[in-house]
Amino acid sequence: MSGDSDCTRTSPSAGSPSDPEALPDRPQYVCSLSADLVTKAREELQEKPEWRLRDVQALRDMVCKDYPSLGTCLDDAFLLRFLRARKFDYDRALQLLVNYHSCRRSWPEVFNNLKPSAIKPVLESGFVTVLPRLDPEGRHVVCIRPDRWTPSHYPITENIRAIYLTLEKLIQSEETQVNGIVILADYKGVSLSKASHFGPFVAKKVIGILQDGFPIRIKAVNIINEPRIFKGIFAIIKPFLKEKIANRFFLHGSDLNSLHQNIPPVILPEEYGGTAGKLDISAWNELLLASEEDFLHDFS
Repeated sequence: MSGDSDCTRTSPSAGSPSDPEALPDRPQYVCSLSADLVTKAREELQEKPEWRLRDVQALRDMVCKDYPSLGTCLDDAFLLRFLRARKFDYDRALQLLVNYHSCRRSWPEVFNNLKPSAIKPVLESGFVTVLPRLDPEGRHVVCIRPDRWTPSHYPITENIRAIYLTLEKLIQSEETQVNGIVILADYKGVSLSKASHFGPFVAKKVIGILQDGFPIRIKAVNIINEPRIFKGIFAIIKPFLKEKIANRFFLHGSDLNSLHQNIPPVILPEEYGGTAGKLDISAWNELLLASEEDFLHDFS
């Protein structure tokens, strides 16, 4: 992150004044939502298409007035992510935006040199991927497999970097901004020694980002194959979770039928009792690695 004023930086890839009169070339927002999703956004997020750009400008004005040195993107599409994540509550959206940048600046081990090519070993391990098909609610399913990580190869922060970039890529989609995502975490084979790397410091940082520092709606977290030690892991996590998020955790153990109540087999790979073929990580890896330019300036 550079220290440029947010009133001089307007997009992850270019800097220019925030004053609309001084910025005739600001990218013009064009809504890509279907009619159904426009209706869903109105009902669930309080997003009114006729007031959308007014709301964005209101948030932009608040940033320039209250945080003139934030160094943030001020494009319509970018600010909309934060408004949608906080149901168009200006104050809460502003705080989320401030937290977003604070999190990135306060954890250099995660955010320095953050780009897809830098976390290629994590992607190739299969630690995190995104299933090819959406669930019935139109949500992407992010699959996390801690057993794919070998601690002697790289620190746990590399896994966090990979998850963060995955979320950044997903949230570029307006559909994801409205529908949210689902997480599927497979704890098969996770030992106590591996779990010990996820201590209170890391837990607090990660939960802080996901709850209060990133504009994404996490609608469900499905945990499968969790060993008995997971109770200890969850005991570390739970104090940092808000009640709403804690209630979205579902522990299925080895019961795939229970998992299928939340994620239908038709979109799941064979490894999880699904009918969508073998789990293929190559498509998501290729997509993310091809997005290098999206992140070069945003995370510089």
